Amino acid sequence: MAACETTPPTPEEAAQRCERRAQAAQAPSVGGTVGVSSDTGASVGLSIGVSADLLRGRDPLEVYETCVIDLTGEPPIRPARLRVL
Repeated sequence: MAACETTPPTPEEAAQRCERRAQAAQAPSVGGTVGVSSDTGASVGLSIGVSADLLRGRDPLEVYETCVIDLTGEPPIRPARLRVL
């Protein structure tokens, strides 16, 4: 059974993973694609991602701190590095 268990992330790995989640709580993510094919011609795609934390209106810093504690059992080792909106 021990072989099936995953090792918990390091504090830095948890911080990075949780920063991505906190950034998703700040604003929707937007992506786009443009392509050209000899079969279909030009194509354009757009995607918009919205996290559950954003829909709930959760504070991104709270999302970060809670996420790190859930992953490591400890408070964050450093403040979140979030983009400025």
